[in-house]
Amino acid sequence: MPAPTALRRNDEPMVDFNTGTVVQEPEDECILDLDATPAPIQLTADSQPQNLVHIQTRKIPIPPHRFSPIKAEWPKIYPPLCEHLKLQVRMNIKNKSVELRSSRFTTDTGALQKGEDFVRALAYGFDVEDAIALLRLDDLFIESFEIKDVKASLQGGSPGARDWTYCR
Repeated sequence: MPAPTALRRNDEPMVDFNTGTVVQEPEDECILDLDATPAPIQLTADSQPQNLVHIQTRKIPIPPHRFSPIKAEWPKIYPPLCEHLKLQVRMNIKNKSVELRSSRFTTDTGALQKGEDFVRALAYGFDVEDAIALLRLDDLFIESFEIKDVKASLQGGSPGARDWTYCR
């Protein structure tokens, strides 16, 4: 569909179809001075931004066997992240991950890390109520290991290393 001005002849006046009035075209030419330098912009203390916000993002992959339980508990999961930590959170179903992002309302500098620990605890199999303790307490964190790492360290040791490890 051609533009309405393309269908207009040069001698016809332009009419506004909403109001039905004739639109006057400006007749004065726009003069552009290429040699003029722009006036310098002076920033005062009042005009400078006081607090800059750096938006950070974290993606937490969710294992396939934990995706359905997290999806079912989602109405209990996102309110602590959004209301308590002031984070933006979404579940990416395509990538099977939970994405966290800080916003301009996020006040705590460790909020993103706390949110990541909270979601990782859910991915490890914690209940929502138990994982909320990670958000409330500052000194609480999760440490995990894989059984394969323990087996590899035991295989290279002395013959009695396995027995000695269990005796401790």
